[in-house]
Amino acid sequence: MADARSTARTLLERQGRTYAQEAGITLADRPGPLYQLLVLTTLLSTRIRASVAVAAARELRAAGYRTPQAMAASRRSDRIAALGRAHYRRYDERTATELGDGARLCLDRWHGDLRRLRREAGGDPAALRRLLTEFPGIGPTGAEIFLREAQTVWPDLRPYADRRTLAGAKRVGLPASPDALAALVPADDFGRLASALVRAALGEVPQPVAAR
Repeated sequence: MADARSTARTLLERQGRTYAQEAGITLADRPGPLYQLLVLTTLLSTRIRASVAVAAARELRAAGYRTPQAMAASRRSDRIAALGRAHYRRYDERTATELGDGARLCLDRWHGDLRRLRREAGGDPAALRRLLTEFPGIGPTGAEIFLREAQTVWPDLRPYADRRTLAGAKRVGLPASPDALAALVPADDFGRLASALVRAALGEVPQPVAAR
């Protein structure tokens, strides 16, 4: 257990940034940041490098598309241009359409506030995943990405570890169980550990850590 805790601490020190943090999103249980996480999730849901998706999220935020109102009011061509500046190629036109449609769905069904979606689901992860997949471009894997990140501000989700998180845990020799992983770090750090383990699954963790 001591070795496992040491590995977890090292992961937090070296790779313990959530993808939302990398995208410049100060995540909070408020409509704006939660919507920005939804946009990031949409971008991460295509077959494209995570670093490119994160850069695209930054470009969209820099363009002012930080709320569903702003996204819905934007021109599709401007969204495509923002994605292009981040080299988010191949999927740019489709994703630009999905972002516009998703913003309108968010406004029409949940009045632009994803906390309402959470309440509709009763906080149940399975119900949350089902509702999230109603957004264009977000499938089961995307829904897991959103919940993995959202657990930092929706503590009732903890410990949330998706398949990629558990694959990363196996790769670095940690237990592939959400509860066992949660025992290794303070509760508030579990979301960061999950992100670090995703990077391990993607082969982004330095080999000395991965080999422990």
